[in-house]
Amino acid sequence: MIHFESDYLEGAHPKILQRLAETNMEQTSGYGEDEHCARARALIAEACGVQAEAIHFLVGGTQANATVIDAILRPWQGAVCAATGHINVHETGAVEATGHKVLALPCEGGKLSAGQVRACHAAHWNDATHEHMVQPGLVYISHPTENGELYTRAELTALRAACDEAGIPLFIDGARLGYGLAAPGTDVTLRDVAALSDVFYIGGTKVGALLGEAVVIVNPALRRDFRYMIKRHGAMLAKGRLLGIQFETLFEDGLYFDIAARAVNMAMRLRRAFADRGIPFYAESATNQQFPILTHAQQARLAEKYVFSHWSRVDDHRDAVRFCTSWATTEENLAALIADIAAL
Repeated sequence: MIHFESDYLEGAHPKILQRLAETNMEQTSGYGEDEHCARARALIAEACGVQAEAIHFLVGGTQANATVIDAILRPWQGAVCAATGHINVHETGAVEATGHKVLALPCEGGKLSAGQVRACHAAHWNDATHEHMVQPGLVYISHPTENGELYTRAELTALRAACDEAGIPLFIDGARLGYGLAAPGTDVTLRDVAALSDVFYIGGTKVGALLGEAVVIVNPALRRDFRYMIKRHGAMLAKGRLLGIQFETLFEDGLYFDIAARAVNMAMRLRRAFADRGIPFYAESATNQQFPILTHAQQARLAEKYVFSHWSRVDDHRDAVRFCTSWATTEENLAALIADIAAL
């Protein structure tokens, strides 16, 4: 079987494995206080236009989301997000397990708007019994969204303004940020993400790393004691250099952006193959995730050779499914899939 169901099915980019092997016998300090983590922070800081002390390395996305949100919120506050947001639908209540409610808002596609944030904030504070309710304490979005959609710079700027008016931070989940930055037509850069958020993270797990996310706390007011919260969540890796080495490798010569662009290019070729066959899409994604709507017969035909994800029921005869490309997708496997799509 040929797998297209996710973008973290393989281990890590060969350059990362090579660097891990080369440094295997080095003796370094633990808990992210080694020279590799320091250099990785410096490289990421330069790319983002932030201070190196803003950057922390955690193992995975759910861990990063729960740790950041718990660090920011007071006990009576919750996280505002789209109903389709990752923390609401795909993290098994990890945020709620920290004692903070996810305040999910209905939305078109997977994006929150500035108007929704303002309305949510006003609805809470205009209610005479607001102290009996969970207070909106931060806004969570992901870029790309769960359905592969992208925010524009104007949309992020408007969200930033709405959050500033409400006096609450904006947190951007960047588990697949590399693919969003590489998407054709996007006007959002890494520096834009840093300039328009209070906290965000750069996902490594889904973009070439063996594991790891780089949390960037842009707002200095939110940095104090964050390492305490990392430790409290069991998220402080003793052999922290394993994370530093990977991000050092990803950012020292643009590898992170190169492999993301390659995966997106492959996804666009896959998208054209579905479109040429007259197959519609569940979401307009310009990222490495594509969501064609297939009949049950088409799904069964492709499932003979390929593994992909069921995404959403459309009607009695069709479902939206997800195909992902990644740094490890081969030309041979992509060509085979495209040929089989044409033959549906």
